[in-house]
Amino acid sequence: MNFYPNERIALFIDGSNLYAAARALGFDIDYKKLLKIFSAEGYMVRAFYYTALVEDQEYSPIRPLVDWLDYNGYTMVTKPTKEFTDTAGRRKIKGNMDIELAVDVMEMTPHIDHVVIFSGDGDFRRLVEWSQSKGKRVTVVSTVKSKPPMIADELRRQADVFLELSDLRPQIERQGGQSQSMPVHPLEQDEDDDGDDLVDDGDIISVADHGDYRESA
Repeated sequence: MNFYPNERIALFIDGSNLYAAARALGFDIDYKKLLKIFSAEGYMVRAFYYTALVEDQEYSPIRPLVDWLDYNGYTMVTKPTKEFTDTAGRRKIKGNMDIELAVDVMEMTPHIDHVVIFSGDGDFRRLVEWSQSKGKRVTVVSTVKSKPPMIADELRRQADVFLELSDLRPQIERQGGQSQSMPVHPLEQDEDDDGDDLVDDGDIISVADHGDYRESA
């Protein structure tokens, strides 16, 4: 990875976007490993993880992951999803965290040297450009090896460094030998015309073996 010694680093993880990218590549992420490898590259100031939560469910399938991350070195940024019905009568859930991520990048800029964004969303191109104008280096983590690619071309071009998620797989993949299970990120996204993330009702309860995140760091 392309980091300078003693750089102050902050991670900004678009949870549902990163989940979708990893799923497209056929693996689950071990977030303990992810934090460890980036912390080894410099001084880790903060690691943010963004996700929308469905609050009207008796049990939220993402809650175990959110709780584990919150206790193990991540700063969780959440908000309730918004529910509506589309023109076909299907229940949809909107869970866009772009504004929250952008605000945190801008607030953290005076305190860091290197911004690392885990997302392929083209809406972040202008945020990357703004960060660069403040003298910050910006790395974007996503993938072009899925079909279709999970990163917008304009975002990849704007970043100082593009990290291919599949190249990180050997270092951050969750090993299948762990005996416990928990839900993966449940928000499987589509996008509407204004770029907001949409989730089908049926996707909310999707679960898969994702390791035991109840252990301590």
